[in-house]
Amino acid sequence: MAFFDPKAKNIANYQRSIDEKKVSVSRYYDEIGRYYYKQYKDLNVDNTKDINTRCDAITKLTNEIEELNVKILYEKGLKLCPNCRTENNLEYTFCFKCGSRFDEDAKPAPAPEAEAEVAPAEEAPAEEETPATEETPAEDAE
Repeated sequence: MAFFDPKAKNIANYQRSIDEKKVSVSRYYDEIGRYYYKQYKDLNVDNTKDINTRCDAITKLTNEIEELNVKILYEKGLKLCPNCRTENNLEYTFCFKCGSRFDEDAKPAPAPEAEAEVAPAEEAPAEEETPATEETPAEDAE
């Protein structure tokens, strides 16, 4: 008979989702760099909209990662102090480090089984087609 720990499964699913979201964030940073460089190279090009779209996506993914980290802590029986960001046991009313009182309404609800299946990170916005002449190896070397 195999032993099954649902908390460990939830934590693994949350961690997998975090890892996927971090890959997406990294991809967005790379895209922002390419757009910024194209704008630097040709002052007539305005990639501000593309850059802002990716910055907004990074902000959203970063917030989702933080929420998943809170859920992982909850599965481990811990919560973060909103004041000093120290991990505390769920049962504590006050932070053991700074003494801040925890808001009892702010406790995250236990994750239902439906939430345990975490959706993969969102796909990147479609990149605009650029002519092959713009990205030749000779120009990249400069």
